[in-house]
Amino acid sequence: MAAPSIPNLLSLRGSRGGGRGRGSRRGGPFGGGAASGPSHDTTIQGTDTDASVSRLSAVDMGYLEDPYAQYFVQNQMGPPTRRLPIINRGEMKATGEAAVVSRMFAAARLDRLIDAFLSSDVGSEASRKQIVSLGAGTDTRCFRLLSRSNVAGLIYHEVDFPTISAKKRQTVQGTPALRNIITPDPHQAEGDTFSTSSWSCTQLPNNCQYWCHGVDLRDLAKATSPILPGLQPGVPTLLVSECCLCYLQTSQGKDVIKHFTEQMPDLSIIIYEPVKPNDPFGKQMVANLAARKIHMPTLEVYCEPTDQETRLKEAGFQVSKARTVESIWKNWISSDEKERVDELEGLDEVEEWNLLADHYLVAWGWRGKGFEAWKDI
Repeated sequence: MAAPSIPNLLSLRGSRGGGRGRGSRRGGPFGGGAASGPSHDTTIQGTDTDASVSRLSAVDMGYLEDPYAQYFVQNQMGPPTRRLPIINRGEMKATGEAAVVSRMFAAARLDRLIDAFLSSDVGSEASRKQIVSLGAGTDTRCFRLLSRSNVAGLIYHEVDFPTISAKKRQTVQGTPALRNIITPDPHQAEGDTFSTSSWSCTQLPNNCQYWCHGVDLRDLAKATSPILPGLQPGVPTLLVSECCLCYLQTSQGKDVIKHFTEQMPDLSIIIYEPVKPNDPFGKQMVANLAARKIHMPTLEVYCEPTDQETRLKEAGFQVSKARTVESIWKNWISSDEKERVDELEGLDEVEEWNLLADHYLVAWGWRGKGFEAWKDI
């Protein structure tokens, strides 16, 4: 597509059902160069609200199965807000109005990696595993995993701004369907600092635990010693960053990863981020970000999938791989699933979809024990 004909995706906002058609990422801790400071933090945190609305639209249309998405849409009255088909297909995992991309199909690879990680050595003491989700916001994966009867010995951590973590606790406590899965530990009395910005549930079924940390990742990057309660360095650990580290300064992102590599010999990581900012479509994507006062420093450094692989190698991971969402769609999604998705609603913007999918990727890497099942993925 020639540069003049590339759509400005800001114009895709809500022409169906009165909704604001925009993808967004979960709220998370990050910094931002020229757009840094409290206003940038507020802008990025605010996309979490739109993320929950877009997720519910995708669920309502049948793209996703997520029984918990409805509980994170504030003041929901009547039927869910309907997003544009390209928004639904992309779900919400992107950068506000600046871009929309297939969180759904990226999740196909991410979920396969997570399932393989959790399934090894099930039923033995060695099966104890740990997941750390950075910038978790309203993500519901913790509820989906911790409600599964075949998940045992899982220690699940979420890290986000204190205000975001406190809001999640409030939502959980006020929602029986969520509270039945994760109930804050009884010693966390109302008004206690730990119970509002950081909280935990350490006696879940199947020897599982949940920890929610109200911590700015920029503070984590500066920390010279472990600062996350409940983190167990001796347990095989998966670090997940879905459009989170990309908002940090590059050096801060490196230091966040280093915070974990210095503690944990058995460590893996999954990163979901935009790439290819220098071609015509990528330039439009960056311009749309700038229009919303959003800056993604890592996008300027890790421009291509190979750069992401090098990034993980330099961080100390023995094996690193990266695939664009377009590649995942073509090579990982079955023909039956593609047909099912195509039949849900018409998609006129096929070329735009292919471009968007080519500008986001999933990168993953690992070192040590506990990730043997990843070798064939």
